[in-house]
Amino acid sequence: MISSGVITAVGGAGEVPIPTDARVIDCAGKTIVAGFWNSHVHFTEAAWVNAAGAPAAPLTAHMEEMLTRWGFTTVWDLGSNPADSLPLRRRVNAGEVLGPNILLAGNMYPKGGHPVYVPAEVAVPEVATPEAAAQTAREFLGMGEDGIKLFTGAFMGDKPVVNMDPAVAKGAVDVAHAEGKPVFAHPQNKMGVETVMAAGVDVMAHTVAREEGYTSEQLARFKSQGIALIPTLSLFTTVVLDPGVTARVIAATVNQLRQFAENGGAVLFGTDVGFTRIYDTTLEYELMHRALSERQVLATLTTNPAQYFKAAKKGRVERGFDGDLVVLDGDPMADIRNLAKVAYTIRAGPIIYQNP
Repeated sequence: MISSGVITAVGGAGEVPIPTDARVIDCAGKTIVAGFWNSHVHFTEAAWVNAAGAPAAPLTAHMEEMLTRWGFTTVWDLGSNPADSLPLRRRVNAGEVLGPNILLAGNMYPKGGHPVYVPAEVAVPEVATPEAAAQTAREFLGMGEDGIKLFTGAFMGDKPVVNMDPAVAKGAVDVAHAEGKPVFAHPQNKMGVETVMAAGVDVMAHTVAREEGYTSEQLARFKSQGIALIPTLSLFTTVVLDPGVTARVIAATVNQLRQFAENGGAVLFGTDVGFTRIYDTTLEYELMHRALSERQVLATLTTNPAQYFKAAKKGRVERGFDGDLVVLDGDPMADIRNLAKVAYTIRAGPIIYQNP
């Protein structure tokens, strides 16, 4: 039972007194789990332009297509236009638009490292010095962003990857950490991963398609520094046209996920949706399941992010926790694909998605 946004009782039929004015959802034959986190999304599609003044109905409809119908009650946006994402969050929190709890990270590129896949007109700060990175971080956090994302490696097409100097990255990390905010990084190669560790970044926002796996030294440092990983495996099915190359990339990134998990690192679910158009989460679950058990995959959606981001009242179906729930049409322990079969998504009590 949920009251005032909080789970007030947990039990089977007949075990929990039901108020006469309560809304009752028939969950017979279904599975109830904590609300899902997607720790890597982007509100950059055309649907979010002018989110401050756009009609609420189409915003809710696109939020459903992209996020809420897949069970997401909390998301990390790892890069979007604050002029759109900040007002979008305000409207969601006000109940005008039905959507998840939105956390936002401001982006920085290395100097001369505007990735080729990002349109030139999309303005993202390029930082060349630790001082510039620190000032940019202060500006992002000052406008209400919840963290920072650094491109420790920027993909430049047929030109060499532009990597961020570790000292520059650390300039941003130090500012964010002083305010208790996390820092994400997008590494593109081994050097970008090394910068993650040298600068004290918290979360790697991707596995690295260019690398076969992590070294034992890297794994030891990931563990000692408490670095988390967002695999984004399905992303790599969209960036290469040659099926043979795609298969090799997926094998390499799945191997990185397996190594990381076996090393005891925190794995966080994320799809890069918004950059990709793969809204359906089934493929991501299937690919993750090549390296993780069903319970481990479920943890990447629930307990892992709640613990990692210190959201003390999220991630479990327990009395006193936030009323964020997902009702599934099947048992994910029997078939991992059932994690994508969402009947209801509930955020702090109200239903924000219902399968018609």
